[in-house]
Amino acid sequence: MHMSSYKEFHRRSIEDRDGFWAEQARLVDWHKPAEQVCDFSHPPFVKWFKGGETNLCHNAVDRHAAKRPDDRALIYISTETNEEKVYSFAELQREVERMAAIYQDLGVQRGDRVLIYMPMIAEAAFAMLACARIGAIHSVVFGGFAAGSLATRIDDAKPVLMVSSDAGMRNGRPVPYKHLVDEACKLAEFPPAKVLLVDRGLDKGFPRVEGRDVDYATLRAKHIDARVPVTWLESSEPSYILYTSGTTGKPKGVQRDTGGYTVALAASMQHIFTGFAGETMFSTSDIGWVVGHSYIVYGPLIAGMATVMYEGTPLRPDAGIWWQIVEKHKVNVMFSAPTAVRVLKKQDPAFLKKYDLSSLKHLFLAGEPLDETSHKWIMDELNIPVIDNYWQTETGWPMLAICRGVEQSRIKLGSPAFPVYGYDLRIFREDGTECGPDEKGIVGILPPLPPGCLSTVWGQDERFVSTYFSLFQDPVVYSSSDWGIKDADGYHTILGRMDDVINVAGHRLGTREIEEAVQAHSAIAEVAVVGVADEVKGQMPMAFAVVKNAADVDTAEKRAALEKDVMKTVDNLLGAIARPSRVHFITGLPKTRSGKMLRRSIQALAEGRDPGDLTTIDDPSTLEQIKAALAG
Repeated sequence: MHMSSYKEFHRRSIEDRDGFWAEQARLVDWHKPAEQVCDFSHPPFVKWFKGGETNLCHNAVDRHAAKRPDDRALIYISTETNEEKVYSFAELQREVERMAAIYQDLGVQRGDRVLIYMPMIAEAAFAMLACARIGAIHSVVFGGFAAGSLATRIDDAKPVLMVSSDAGMRNGRPVPYKHLVDEACKLAEFPPAKVLLVDRGLDKGFPRVEGRDVDYATLRAKHIDARVPVTWLESSEPSYILYTSGTTGKPKGVQRDTGGYTVALAASMQHIFTGFAGETMFSTSDIGWVVGHSYIVYGPLIAGMATVMYEGTPLRPDAGIWWQIVEKHKVNVMFSAPTAVRVLKKQDPAFLKKYDLSSLKHLFLAGEPLDETSHKWIMDELNIPVIDNYWQTETGWPMLAICRGVEQSRIKLGSPAFPVYGYDLRIFREDGTECGPDEKGIVGILPPLPPGCLSTVWGQDERFVSTYFSLFQDPVVYSSSDWGIKDADGYHTILGRMDDVINVAGHRLGTREIEEAVQAHSAIAEVAVVGVADEVKGQMPMAFAVVKNAADVDTAEKRAALEKDVMKTVDNLLGAIARPSRVHFITGLPKTRSGKMLRRSIQALAEGRDPGDLTTIDDPSTLEQIKAALAG
């Protein structure tokens, strides 16, 4: 393609939607071709490849196993248990069929939900692919999420089966899962009838619930020779549900279709990631997050690549572990998060020079805004293109990126660059008009959303409309809830969330969820949680709490003890990822006269910035208290 072609490529994807996506659809196998490429007759809902029948697992596994059975498909590496196992496409297909046979044995049918609560082990990938194979809908919940969070997701998805494990591993220590599973099933109103357990031997004495818990190894042996044909699904049938942090308590299940997602991933592997059959991709995420779904499990396999599934941290056994993996397995495409780069930046740079990284074409970073300093540092160290890209759980694949498979555009530090083909992405003022260059506004997309994006919120069509399409009515726009800005050359920068969702090491957490957890402590009357910029993790939650009884915090010792205890409460309710970096005790929180919390002002003070226009504040002394608390 000639060099000025990306603009043209993008323009065509918007102006000739049907023609463009019909071409992309040829990248995947169809059991039955689509009757209509884009059905947008009920906006903002859209159906892609209507009437077409396909299967995600067939496209990720079977079609490659038929042509290249011995090529590597799944490379499982755990630096926690020192295991490494490579599965060819043929072997992966057999394992997925065994898992699918186990599901059928346990009564799972097409359209049923299977909740997957697993560490980063090969069986977790088999569990996801087996759902796709038989038309069951998986809902992966990040392994180690607290029992309460797990229970609310169980009640929303109503799974017939949960797949879990005795334990995960982190930093050389087992993280037991089974007691969390049992507690979640007790808390839930609609617990699964069966729990399938992969026993890793990490938690020796874990209890089994008679009649409910079943052992994976036993059932795998029973179905060792099973052949389970794929179930062909209509393009719009759901493939999975993935819960994302909302600003309210009730979980929000992002529902993904089948055909649109398969095509979107296949196209993205070619145009954005330029990863091809026989190559290797290493995404350092977790299957509990969207990157793990799209670019550990489905995307690379659809492209016929080998994918690395890694259980471990970037620093164990040392800060060279990722680069050692790149050298050993000849990784061509790598995907990570800015947090990881900031962690590695603090280590000895010799680790980056120690290994042969000549196979690596480029590194992609997403999950939170990438700062220019980190971008420049990692690009200089690796001496390869580092591509910042921006997207959301909701979209399933990048919204802003440089599409190197189409044109090798210039990289601008700290910018995820241009709207990706298929996305009619614009920056809007709050009145619905479009921003000019260098004017901060809301990142929005003119519908229909391209293939692969969420089709609705699971079981809550009205919430899909009210959450994503109600910012303004003329035009109706999908709102990302992110602030952004575009420069004169068309390069975009993301400036952060409009709502109160914070991004801790690429994990999205609602400040409201953390506030509810802090408030669950009997001593706390009221609390505000804000995201505060953190050099390593992007953001960290910080809590400002009002106690019911002033005597509880009248000495430094009491304050320290209560702070620790509040953090423990958050750990128990939401998991350690949500633990505030600090809990400051004050006697009142800054609010407007109408009672709205001035979170932005609190956040500004916590980050040492000007708190802005405070003419609406009810009690200015509350800000002085926050300043005093921060000053210690």
